[in-house]
Amino acid sequence: MKSKAIGPLNRMYMDQIDVKPFLKVSITVKLVKFIIILLLLPRPSVLAQDSDNAYRKLISETITNIEQIYKIKVLDEKGLIEGKELDYADWRIGYDSPEKSLAQILAPFDLTFYKESDKVYAIRKLDYPRKSVEEGEQHLNYLSALYHNLDDWKKRKGDLKSCMLDQLELDSILGFEPKAPLLTSYREYDGYKVQNFALEVLPGLFTTGSIYRPLKVKEKLPIILSPNGHFGKGRYGNDQQSRNAMLAKMGAVVASYDLFAWGESLLQFDAEDHRKSIAHTIQTLNGIKILDYLVSLSDTDPERIGITGGSGGGSQTILLTALDERIKVSAPVVMVSSHFAGGCPCESGKGIHLCGTGTNNAEISAMAAPRPQLVISDGKDWTHTFPELEKPFIQNIYAFYGKEAALEHEHFEEEGHDYGLSKRLGMYSFMASHLGLEMGPVKGNNGELKESGLVIEDESLMKVFGPNGENLPSHAIKGLDALNMMLAAFKTEKN
Repeated sequence: MKSKAIGPLNRMYMDQIDVKPFLKVSITVKLVKFIIILLLLPRPSVLAQDSDNAYRKLISETITNIEQIYKIKVLDEKGLIEGKELDYADWRIGYDSPEKSLAQILAPFDLTFYKESDKVYAIRKLDYPRKSVEEGEQHLNYLSALYHNLDDWKKRKGDLKSCMLDQLELDSILGFEPKAPLLTSYREYDGYKVQNFALEVLPGLFTTGSIYRPLKVKEKLPIILSPNGHFGKGRYGNDQQSRNAMLAKMGAVVASYDLFAWGESLLQFDAEDHRKSIAHTIQTLNGIKILDYLVSLSDTDPERIGITGGSGGGSQTILLTALDERIKVSAPVVMVSSHFAGGCPCESGKGIHLCGTGTNNAEISAMAAPRPQLVISDGKDWTHTFPELEKPFIQNIYAFYGKEAALEHEHFEEEGHDYGLSKRLGMYSFMASHLGLEMGPVKGNNGELKESGLVIEDESLMKVFGPNGENLPSHAIKGLDALNMMLAAFKTEKN
């Protein structure tokens, strides 16, 4: 079929047609197709990087580079870095260690990492009290260079103590003198007796607990503070009751007391208040005021005072020993570490660990020197490094006094984070040796150490204000607002 020639008439019609709209549609369709293709293509971020866009890049891509450089695996199981971009990301990579590179990439997002093995790292949110073992070691090396003799150490210790008291804001409230405590009648058991107490440490603010005593008293009795940690039922738990009862049977007056906003403290505060920084202050105040009361008794010996607690109770043990020289013997359990400051604000909520350009629980533990100290560690929590890392550091400070043997240590490699029987048995021997307690109650017929003749009380029996709090004094304050107002008033009066 032959094509027809365009005649003069057809040419006339063609000249009258406006083709611009058709051209616009054609160009627009092509542009849209081009844009879609660009969007579907993988982002060539490396090629796109330049100084004009501050070398901005997805940090997941930079971490891939770090993995390739150091032959490691970096896990992000919770998707913490998903979609996050960073200026000059690749420029932050260092070539001396993967830890330094990861820190520089993650820190701007308040992220950090945990070294799971030599070749595996896991990304996690910044947990301010928790550091890597390597960071703990570096910190101890830094601290060791600060003091080379006893005079250097004494100055450091004095500076730390002063700063800690300031951080805890205790100065304005330590002078308050509590009234005589509220006491229940005794409950007598095999070789010991128990009574509950409530001590008004500040106007309307009560600390509550139980006091354990031996039935037979031949001479003035040593005192043992027994702060509890975050183990299940607190001071009402079996492990806590067992150690208190055994120490009493051995001849000590033992005070076990509630954490702030735990136990009977919940009559005055909400449970979530325990995780406020004020808990750090009040728990320290409670320990000091309970000791004031026990020392004032006519049948106690102010020269024989010990303290022991596990986990959060271990944090209280090392802190109170560091602050109060009346404490002559201490046994912190599953807590002393250079790379963990305590995960609850009641342990690290106030800036005591920032004192002296930065300290840690190992150095705070060393503030006990030259007083006898038994550190108990295990293989399944943050104290697993104690035998090789923290112990030599603390021992070096004891050596300034010529008292290396005063630092004792028991390690339970196959055990975990608890204050179980095996750990308690070691503590009993230590306390007996230094406080003059009788070992007979914890020895079996063949001389083996054991616990026997104990009664685990029901929680309702251990409450000074009654099973339902019905005996709480009417002037007791309620809530954090009331507590903060009272503390502010003390500060104003002090100033």
